[in-house]
Amino acid sequence: MKQRRLSIEEFNELLQKWNDQQIKIVKQEMDDIDEILLVLRGVSFTKGQNIDDYISHYALQLNGSGLIETTMNNYESLPAETFEIPLEEEATYEFDGARFTISTSRGVYTIEQNQFV
Repeated sequence: MKQRRLSIEEFNELLQKWNDQQIKIVKQEMDDIDEILLVLRGVSFTKGQNIDDYISHYALQLNGSGLIETTMNNYESLPAETFEIPLEEEATYEFDGARFTISTSRGVYTIEQNQFV
């Protein structure tokens, strides 16, 4: 399917429809790839303080209980019931009908529906 660029409002509206669904988030930042499995209970956006270059002005918060892959096919519980994706004003949001892609200067994040193993 072809990726379609979304406004942040369209992204939020479509992602909200996945509440109470099991999702998989793949975070690719530099040479680091993490996989998170989460039962999505809510979506929110926060505005933070930019103390240094590591902390983003904005963040997407995916709320719910979940797991993070620590080593190949080994998972541990998330330390909190929120997974945060740092955002910036230049971030792009895309959707191909099955998968969201968020691209920032820090990395690429994909979000798709998933069935826990």
